[in-house]
Amino acid sequence: MFDLAALRAAVAAQGRVARVVIAAHDGSAPREVGAAMLVWADGQAGTIGGGALEWEAAARARAALAEGRDRLDRQALGPALGQCCGGAVTVLTEIYDAAALDRLEGPVIARAVAGPADMPLAVRGLLNRARAEGMPPASRLIQGWMVEPVARPSRQLWIWGAGHVGRAIVAVAAPLPGVAITWIDMDGTRFPASLPEAVTALWAANPADLVARAPSEAEHLVLTYSHALDLELCHRLLGRGFRSLGLIGSATKWARFRGRLAALGHAPDQIARIRCPIGDPGLGKHPQAIAVGVAAELLKNNDAETGRRDSAR
Repeated sequence: MFDLAALRAAVAAQGRVARVVIAAHDGSAPREVGAAMLVWADGQAGTIGGGALEWEAAARARAALAEGRDRLDRQALGPALGQCCGGAVTVLTEIYDAAALDRLEGPVIARAVAGPADMPLAVRGLLNRARAEGMPPASRLIQGWMVEPVARPSRQLWIWGAGHVGRAIVAVAAPLPGVAITWIDMDGTRFPASLPEAVTALWAANPADLVARAPSEAEHLVLTYSHALDLELCHRLLGRGFRSLGLIGSATKWARFRGRLAALGHAPDQIARIRCPIGDPGLGKHPQAIAVGVAAELLKNNDAETGRRDSAR
């Protein structure tokens, strides 16, 4: 997907950048169509797969910046690059400044890169079908036109607690595509001085009061410093509704919480929706180990949801 927010931030910081995207591939390739990176004179962000392919693509992007022109290159991944993928990729490099950004519009960015100036019927039909179905089209190069939906957060992750585990989870989860994080604590000074772009920090003397602001489809991770606050958050979230709810803790803590939540009037099937512990206990209790397990859960849940959407289409 086209990460328009990241491109705007890069242009604001650098003035002029090259966006390099995998437009098509045949056979095996390091990354999927739509994978992109941003390149400027003395730096870059993102990745199209690393290794020799990315190294050469970055060099071409800097040359394109110097020349001030876009380019479309098809490259074999075998002997020419010393790689063993066995496929070929088509790499699109486009130059963006503030004026070029102003020309981008719509939930899907479709533009001619090596084809006719007038939008082909195949592209128009693709966009019409996507609009009718309410689903973004897959990124693709079709009849010389590159079509990419604008990346928008598809998952709302609410993390309750800015302690060691909360910080570790945010560090791992913030770069994941399609995830917008709301991070809550009782004290604004507990957050790092700078936050990733995908993260919004909220704080309140009683964080449980912020449950009412959470979307009903949000995913929650409860990991505050206080068992009493954890219980209150679970109690209110069960009344609010959620996509998923994870609670940090031991088997003993979870057994006590089940009894206390039942005493508060919650049905067993609703209480059973809470996951405790979170992550993969086999990885250990170090904050980064917990974060790795939580990120794996997020990715697995996303893959399962994507599979259900695809099968329904």
